[in-house]
Amino acid sequence: MKRQLQRQGQIRDDGSPALQRRPPPQPRTAPGGGARRTGPAEFFKDVRAELRKVAWPSRSEVVNYSTVVLFTLVVLTALIFVLDLGFQKWVTFLFKA
Repeated sequence: MKRQLQRQGQIRDDGSPALQRRPPPQPRTAPGGGARRTGPAEFFKDVRAELRKVAWPSRSEVVNYSTVVLFTLVVLTALIFVLDLGFQKWVTFLFKA
């Protein structure tokens, strides 16, 4: 283990820890240069171009997904209500006796 650490430069020949010198951190820049700022008009033009690339769902898909979400919401709400009511009755029974 000692030889391996020496080869990696983590300890010196006498076994004392070697000082690690880290290079100074490089300043971070935004991807793609980041030197040029865009104006509001160009920003909204780019947003509109990106929104055209989105695969929007059809009306029937939105209705189907909404139905599934609402049904799941109702079922989980009912389940939590029943569990809460059951725990309430059980705790009330335990502490009344």
